[in-house]
Amino acid sequence: MIRIDSRSLVVFLAAAITSLGCVGALRMAYSAEQAQDPVLVVPLTANPASPMAQPAVLRAADGHYWAEAAVEGRKMRMLVDTGASLVTLGRKDARTLGVTPHDSEFSQTLMTAAGPVRAAPVILSHVSIAGVRLNDVEAVVVDRELPAPLLGMSFLGRLSAFEARPDGIVLKG
Repeated sequence: MIRIDSRSLVVFLAAAITSLGCVGALRMAYSAEQAQDPVLVVPLTANPASPMAQPAVLRAADGHYWAEAAVEGRKMRMLVDTGASLVTLGRKDARTLGVTPHDSEFSQTLMTAAGPVRAAPVILSHVSIAGVRLNDVEAVVVDRELPAPLLGMSFLGRLSAFEARPDGIVLKG
């Protein structure tokens, strides 16, 4: 059973609204064809300031950071969204991963730019990106389809660090 106090619920709702607003803006700004641009995930080469290579997610041609992730052991292309508090999945993406919340688990209503949407909190057993693997990642499944699943701060915030650079995002497990 998950207990959420009122302050946490307000923060969660604000983050979810922001995340879903970003998704709506992406849907309007980019066609499905642009969203399918290939994404490169490569280790950065070592430099004097950083003697060890770090995994990275490079910026795609559309200007966004698209991560090729392994979620619950399945490949998934995710939009890196530092404004999203949680990893956010639509029902179809969740089903692909074998995550199928019962209707009664959609216990929260999020207010978004596109209107209210029901949401179910879930825990993903593991999420891996560019060699960095985290277990028991908090996420939310929303009761609508999204143009892309969002890789939010419930993953990024658990890293020892991440650094946004003009060419990409460096992940430090």
